[in-house]
Amino acid sequence: VLEGTEDAPDAEVIEQFLQQFYSEAASLPEQVMLPEEVEEARIIQEWMRSRRGGGKVEIMVPREGQPQELVQMAAENAAETLQSLRAQWQADTHRQEAALAELQQALGLQEPPNRMECYDISHTQGVATVGSMVVFTQGVPDKKLYRRFNIESVSGAPDDFASMEEVLTRRFRRWQAAQDASGNPGAKVDESFAFLPDLLIVDGGKGQLGRATGVLEKYGLEGRVPVFGLAKQEEEIFTPGKSTPLHLPRHSQALYLVQRLRDEAHRFAITSHRNRRAKQGIASALDAIPGIGPAKRKALVLHFGSVDNIRAAALDELVKVKGINLALAETIKASLD
Repeated sequence: VLEGTEDAPDAEVIEQFLQQFYSEAASLPEQVMLPEEVEEARIIQEWMRSRRGGGKVEIMVPREGQPQELVQMAAENAAETLQSLRAQWQADTHRQEAALAELQQALGLQEPPNRMECYDISHTQGVATVGSMVVFTQGVPDKKLYRRFNIESVSGAPDDFASMEEVLTRRFRRWQAAQDASGNPGAKVDESFAFLPDLLIVDGGKGQLGRATGVLEKYGLEGRVPVFGLAKQEEEIFTPGKSTPLHLPRHSQALYLVQRLRDEAHRFAITSHRNRRAKQGIASALDAIPGIGPAKRKALVLHFGSVDNIRAAALDELVKVKGINLALAETIKASLD
């Protein structure tokens, strides 16, 4: 279930889902069939190919026959599932309370986590890195408190650990500033940062948890803010100081709540990253291409002058640029066409 997508165009939701789902999937298919075209299909297709080790991946929109029937069947199944979930949630008026109580018991918290915060990092090959902060209040998304962070300390090669450390440092630095300003009636305080979370979750395993713990220690919040790491795929929850991860029951309300929190942080990070990348213009268009780093991007821009010229260039013109071989030239053409 993707939170916050009620008013978003269908194509944008599908695009976000593809990136979110296949960044975590254990295996990738050779063919993905969609109900409609998405703007970045070629880029996503190349990214999926790279994740398969160069294996074939085709994203298509079938117009007839059995493939179209399969897409329609998927849509009908999704609609039925959503209707069932809505009925279940509406019937259980105490769902959030039950989930929070289960989570409190499972994680050994002193109180139910009224305010939960989750953080995630999104980028394309280290470019336009963005950190997301989402807040759930009493088990429900509190979107007015969401914040995004454009990463400033990391450039070049991606470094999710350093990016997470920067995000959390900025978050708790602003909490400290809010505490310092509490005695000043005229000071403006951002509600997103003025209060500490009852539960802090970082998207990742031991490495990300270690960075988060270090930031809390820096601000004297170790033991005051419960922090956990949620690893993908196996849904393992890592606790500071413990080597063995915790597994919540597969069908527990507590797990569903944690998953929704994590998925919302992931969606918000991807959306924020995409918006930032779009604003970067020529650099973003080239950096989204697998195999294009800062040096090759610079060489292409110096040689052709614009993305339009690169898009119009023939393969034999592209391979004249230093570092561009035929395979990479074909990838560039496929991504920009």
